[in-house]
Amino acid sequence: MKRKILFTSESVSEGHPDKLCDKIADSILDACLQKDPASRVAVEVMATVEKIVIAGEVTSKAKPDYERIAREVMRQIGYTSKEIGIGCDTAEIEVLVKEQSKDIAQGVDSSFDSKALGAGDQGMMFGYASNETENYMPLPIVMAHKIVRTASQLRREGVLKHARPDMKAQVTIDYTEANKPRVDAIVCSVQHDEKITIDEFRKNILNQVIIPVVISFGMNTDFDAYINPTGRFVIGGPMGDTGLTGRKIIVDTYGGSCPHGGGAFSGKDPSKVDRSAAYAARYCTKNIVAAGLADRCEIQLSYAIGVSKPVSIAIDTFGTQKVKKEIILSAVEDLFDFTPQGIIDKFNLTHPTFKYADLCNYGHFGRPDIDLPFEKLDMVDKLKAYVKEKL
Repeated sequence: MKRKILFTSESVSEGHPDKLCDKIADSILDACLQKDPASRVAVEVMATVEKIVIAGEVTSKAKPDYERIAREVMRQIGYTSKEIGIGCDTAEIEVLVKEQSKDIAQGVDSSFDSKALGAGDQGMMFGYASNETENYMPLPIVMAHKIVRTASQLRREGVLKHARPDMKAQVTIDYTEANKPRVDAIVCSVQHDEKITIDEFRKNILNQVIIPVVISFGMNTDFDAYINPTGRFVIGGPMGDTGLTGRKIIVDTYGGSCPHGGGAFSGKDPSKVDRSAAYAARYCTKNIVAAGLADRCEIQLSYAIGVSKPVSIAIDTFGTQKVKKEIILSAVEDLFDFTPQGIIDKFNLTHPTFKYADLCNYGHFGRPDIDLPFEKLDMVDKLKAYVKEKL
């Protein structure tokens, strides 16, 4: 029997302890940038039993109310009592925030190679796009995101009764037959109260969430389903597991279909290329694939702290390129600005209307629910013209 070619991706809901921390951190960032676009923010959050710890470095004219922001985020998600996971009005909030190091600020404010903004740190960042879905994202992560996004929405609407905020979904796609992917298995765990039997809850998750999502993709429904496989998921949120910012970086990006760089996104202002360069790399690869230059494309950017231009740019099209990779790389180098200031200006990443807190759940890329500047396909014609001239 022929062995299956399988690939799996995972997503988690807004109520996952790590995602609670990400949203608090990004809500603090939003509060700073709204008052001061030049804010430097690097915030980390930890959530445990009835306690939130906020630490990091913030240099800003804004004076965010850290405690109020944290409590409001918990309330929005639905964490209104210790029994559910953490109490928005009862949890202790500890704030340990200082200013950004002057040594770092010196390199960022005026870069080594020019007077422009320098990269906020060294490191490598990746961007990826594939034409296997309408939003140029890998199928497993898109499906996993939609499952938890749908379950969360139904919970909020009161349709998915007895559900609580903490949820996870995992989708395995069978790629054995070329161009005919199938759903092989779905794992889904949803926190619930004690008023419902596990059999009834499993049936609700399958019929109200999983099957409708799978059908919306036009996929097969004869897959293996593992719903709340432990048999009980009452204790969730920070009551069940300690949460930390930056622990769901694969959920945030491409579900493992592409490597992730050395840093997380949430809680960081866009001078940190961990975040802004990853957005720019996604924008570049998506336009390359949409222009028909390749079916799949991955770009790696690397930076030195305090230096504006990338130290290196690498490209991989996995053998799917329609023109020589050298031409695609040349187009990337000539048409795209990967300096921190260029990225910030291109996508208005410090504008008060750009809300980072909206991004931290259900992935930063390929979002059908948000009009994101780095998801636009406004470089397709320029790429086509550039390649045509080189051929």
